[in-house]
Amino acid sequence: MTLTYVFHSCFVLETDKSILIFDYWLDPYDVVSSFLKKSKPIYVFSSHFHEDHFNSAIFKWKEQHEDITYVLSKDIYKHRRANKEDANVWLAKGGTWSDGTVSVWALGSTDCGVSWIVETGGKRFFHAGNLNNWYARFLQDVKPGETIYSEEFDEEIDPIAHEKQYLGELKDISKITNSFDVVMFPVDGRIGNGYTLGGRQFIERFNVGLFVPMHFVASGFESSWRMKEFTDEKGIPLWTISREGETIHL
Repeated sequence: MTLTYVFHSCFVLETDKSILIFDYWLDPYDVVSSFLKKSKPIYVFSSHFHEDHFNSAIFKWKEQHEDITYVLSKDIYKHRRANKEDANVWLAKGGTWSDGTVSVWALGSTDCGVSWIVETGGKRFFHAGNLNNWYARFLQDVKPGETIYSEEFDEEIDPIAHEKQYLGELKDISKITNSFDVVMFPVDGRIGNGYTLGGRQFIERFNVGLFVPMHFVASGFESSWRMKEFTDEKGIPLWTISREGETIHL
């Protein structure tokens, strides 16, 4: 079983029986094409409609590979980024699906769409989508009930309420399981001080076999390695990804 980093939040998981592709956006080093040439069934996941997590080009893959199952968040359809018939499975938070090879649970997000729990090949995976404590850097500047204006987001935000929502989503996930073999999670330096807080709060609440950073394209590979200090404290391996197309054996 292998996990290959494509770009941003996109990974390809290959097992003995199938290939799973998560949150395809761009593929500047043509990583995905070699997987499309294989004879295994392919499952394609998109967590939400944002262009950096969903690209309608995934539907063209059917021209190259006969056995593809599209498992997409319902918000993609609601935002008219795809037609209802484009996906085999549409899921919102609380939805589940299984075909005997792959079992899927759609969990919540603090942004749009869903996060994914996926079981296959005897292992359990978590792909966070855009689930994170995105406003962590503002927490020290406000009191409960206060908002603060963010120039970056051009809106008034309530970072304490947002964190409460995030921790609530983690509680919902824990109702399904408290253990993952692999967790793919945003470690995005653009969000400023405390950009590792969401990841730290996740590994404090779940047993994690391997922590895989994602969503770090703008801030660079090395920025995501900041999580190593915290995963080391928990005895959790961190995949220090250094290039597109890099593969790790699980």
